[in-house]
Amino acid sequence: MANATGRPTAPVVLSADEREHLERQVRRRRVTRSMSERCRIILRCADGITSKVVAAELGMHEHTVGKWRRRFLEDRVEGLLDEARPGRPRTIADDQVFS
Repeated sequence: MANATGRPTAPVVLSADEREHLERQVRRRRVTRSMSERCRIILRCADGITSKVVAAELGMHEHTVGKWRRRFLEDRVEGLLDEARPGRPRTIADDQVFS
């Protein structure tokens, strides 16, 4: 779909491996909801759908779609992972929490 008005967006082109990975993440039961939504965003964008339409389909703001589209284009699949948050360092490690 051509973007008639607004800022032009770079097309999202997925390799076969990337598409398969994203589709697998969407189907998995033990993946966080946020990661599943991010994968859905990228899959819909790769189908050539505008951010505005993707946002309407998935029930989120188009700025959210734009953020994940940009991060994916910059860092590919790794860009969809959560970034470290600012603030006080953790005092309890993961192995202490899950044991």
